[in-house]
Amino acid sequence: MARTRSLSSIKTEISKVTAELQKAQEKVDELTQRLLELQEQKQSIEAKQIMDAFRRSGKSMQELMTFLEV
Repeated sequence: MARTRSLSSIKTEISKVTAELQKAQEKVDELTQRLLELQEQKQSIEAKQIMDAFRRSGKSMQELMTFLEV
């Protein structure tokens, strides 16, 4: 037969679990922010590469837009 837990032990465990959840959420928030920063860096590098390729191509803006079908 399972023993009955005291209210204070349950409250203590709730506090521990709540603290663990908060710590985990802070880690998720930190990682999410880092991911966003990395994605912005990647996008910036890709945009620079595209612009460099466009400049080297000698094509006009209209030719580029026609190629991209925009």
